[in-house]
Amino acid sequence: MPEEDQTLWEDQESSFGQAEYVRDLSSLHCFSPSLQVLPEQFVSLGSYLVRVHSDRNVYPSAGVLFVHVLEREYFKGEFPPYPKPGEISNDPITFNTNLMGYPDRPGWLRYIQRTPYSDGVLYGSPTAENVGKPTVIEITAYNRRTFETARHNLIINIMSAEDFPLPYQAEFFIKNMNVEEMLASEVLGDFLGAVKNVWQPERLNAINITSALDRGGRVPLPINDMKEGVYVMVGADVPFSSCLREVENPQNQLRCSQEMEPVITCDKKFRTQFYIDWCKISLVDKTKQVSTYQEVIRGEGILPDGGEYKPPSDSLKSRDYYTDFLITLAVPSAVALVLFLILAYIMCCRREGVEKRNMQTPDIQLVHHSAIQKSTKELRDMSKNREIAWPLSTLPVFHPVTGEIIPPLHADNYESTNMPLMQTQQ
Repeated sequence: MPEEDQTLWEDQESSFGQAEYVRDLSSLHCFSPSLQVLPEQFVSLGSYLVRVHSDRNVYPSAGVLFVHVLEREYFKGEFPPYPKPGEISNDPITFNTNLMGYPDRPGWLRYIQRTPYSDGVLYGSPTAENVGKPTVIEITAYNRRTFETARHNLIINIMSAEDFPLPYQAEFFIKNMNVEEMLASEVLGDFLGAVKNVWQPERLNAINITSALDRGGRVPLPINDMKEGVYVMVGADVPFSSCLREVENPQNQLRCSQEMEPVITCDKKFRTQFYIDWCKISLVDKTKQVSTYQEVIRGEGILPDGGEYKPPSDSLKSRDYYTDFLITLAVPSAVALVLFLILAYIMCCRREGVEKRNMQTPDIQLVHHSAIQKSTKELRDMSKNREIAWPLSTLPVFHPVTGEIIPPLHADNYESTNMPLMQTQQ
């Protein structure tokens, strides 16, 4: 955080303490008649100090990365103390940021907070279209323990940069970083220092930082401390160095197409802290970009300058759709009726009958068919009174003493279903 902003922030905190004190006195004034000597000017001063604390002004430049940290330690003073005395308050606090009067933030401004126990970060790259227009961001802090809220306003005054935009811009993809890690001032400073050693520009600025998830990347697996990756765009005022141009070599392009790591001589200057995917680096030279504006060739469908659209008049003749309705329904219905009649004639009126069929069938075939029917009928009648074969245990046996043959103990009219499988010998 810059020293000027830090000093302003501390002054606002001290002012807020006075405002809270004044507000407490004003609340006592409502209950104690002895405090009625409190001047009204003092109370109005307290409300003014609260407003100053709530509104904070920042002055980012267009085309330069803007980072604003929402510190949880600062917002802890807005909520009641911890219930147990002597314990350090570590309440879960989340933030909600939106443009005043709208449900979301401006398109160039992003917000991230990993957990309720980490600080929130507002970041983005302001555009030149918003220069001179103050942007008021409402910051609402939620205490997840007490369910209380505190609201402050952040006024973003976008200033115009002298040499915006920088003509030479390079975008790097860093694999081993998350966006909130890269937004830290010391980490971003180390990366810009490594880029400056490789590029050697007179002026180098961080233009934008984008998470790989915002570019369609996948959420990494929670193993081996994998990172989602981050895109960092920087701009300079001098052409690209020979090291950065090595990515455009045919050999490195071939290696990238084969999903192999290209050979970059200056990669060792980044490898100690940043793992860069050189196949995804993007080099943009705005000095060589040709305007894509094309003059509009007017023809059919394009109104001349200053023309106005003239809708048709209200006095249009009514159209009768009765004929169209009949044609749409009558023709298919008639075709379906004709097909139904033809099918009914074939199925009902063209039947030959059994007698005509027998007259056209040879006698020998009719006799053969009749014999088969009679045999089938006899077999069905016989199957109703059939009996199963007698088991071996019921066959005649010899008496062990006399040697006589003893018939089985059953009658011929026994039911097969009641016949025992084994019978006692006499």
